[in-house]
Amino acid sequence: MLNRRLFLASLAAPLGAQQAPTVHERILQEAADAPLSMRFEGSTQAQAEAWQHRFRAKLAELLGPFQPPAFWKSSLVEAADFEDHRRELFVFEADGAPALPIWILTPKGYTGKRPGVVTLHGHGPFGHDAVAGVDTTPERKADIEKFHYDYGRELARRGYLTAAPCFTPFGRRLDDKKRYGGDDACAVSFVRLQLLGRNLMTENLRDALWAFEALRRYKNVDPERIGCVGLSYGGRMTMLTAAMEPRIRVAVPSGALNVMQERVRARYSCGAQVIPDLLQYGDVPEIAGLIAPRPAVWEVGQRDGLMVQEWTGPAWARIEKVYAAMGAAAALERDDFDGEHRWSGVKAYPLLERVLRP
Repeated sequence: MLNRRLFLASLAAPLGAQQAPTVHERILQEAADAPLSMRFEGSTQAQAEAWQHRFRAKLAELLGPFQPPAFWKSSLVEAADFEDHRRELFVFEADGAPALPIWILTPKGYTGKRPGVVTLHGHGPFGHDAVAGVDTTPERKADIEKFHYDYGRELARRGYLTAAPCFTPFGRRLDDKKRYGGDDACAVSFVRLQLLGRNLMTENLRDALWAFEALRRYKNVDPERIGCVGLSYGGRMTMLTAAMEPRIRVAVPSGALNVMQERVRARYSCGAQVIPDLLQYGDVPEIAGLIAPRPAVWEVGQRDGLMVQEWTGPAWARIEKVYAAMGAAAALERDDFDGEHRWSGVKAYPLLERVLRP
């Protein structure tokens, strides 16, 4: 009788009281409660170095294999000469890795060893072409002008040898977007690669490091003077690449000071930025903390709609804490420029000069 009364009472209960939380509601709560169990809580250089060792090892475990090929062959696809630089498109090929399209821009009028910069692109229809300054159509010109996207070309004009790899699934590495039926190619590629046992962001980290190794082996580059810069997704990958490769001397992440704990609260689909299980241990500030004590400037447009102000402040404080513990507070800078989601360069170019061409 008691069970029957409880059953009848449940039928009379309001409909909302019977429903479990939706998946969106559940994710909102789980994102708010994310463990971030390996946040840096120390205050000394020794504590910071020990934390970096532990967190970098955990991050490497989450990413899976990301090292670039040790040997490869390169094929020149096209080349163009300009007054102040030469632009060459290569395809790198190696066993066990997808072929990598990469622009190499060589400044003219310089002799001897020069510094190099890995220049990484973000989302957009033209991939790495925009960074290399390929402005052969009105649409390409407009894209470059809107985002100040040709920082690879600008750095070559300033005397740096630059390398701009094409990430997956962008530019010439993306097939007809119509075949994705309106879905996000990043999300689709992430799911498909997961089924094959691979992670999309890890694949792009390998290619960024491949570009770094190519610069190190280039005959006219000083292998001890290489930096990394990028906008938007390129900023995210600049952060990750510098975090996992301590030989990168200086980093400029632009338009990327947001955190995945905030991103996942929205209906976020960019699989190119996902590291499975990351929020169990840390987030963007913890990855950024692995760059310390090396110099870095983070570009933040004050009208950048992708930056959520209530999250950027606490995220920045967590990055600052690692730099301060390592006695390198002055090595961490922010360029809070008056602009939208674009490259600034106001503090980036002087920083690169100071570190790579003292």
